[in-house]
Amino acid sequence: MTDTDKIKQLISESGFKMQYVASKLGITRAALSLKLNNKSEFKTSEVAVLCELLGINSLEKKEEIFFMKKVD
Repeated sequence: MTDTDKIKQLISESGFKMQYVASKLGITRAALSLKLNNKSEFKTSEVAVLCELLGINSLEKKEEIFFMKKVD
């Protein structure tokens, strides 16, 4: 499961608008919203773009954000 709260935080801290992030991902703002609300999954290519855009460089950080373990 993706830690979408962390992604939202990083987007906010970056100063990027959601529309800009969506355009960089090649999706609509509505599609980005679905992904950020865990209604849809990020594609591998979108994860790569997000990491580059938001400066997520370490493998550990990528795993922490995009492969978060679900807690019951």
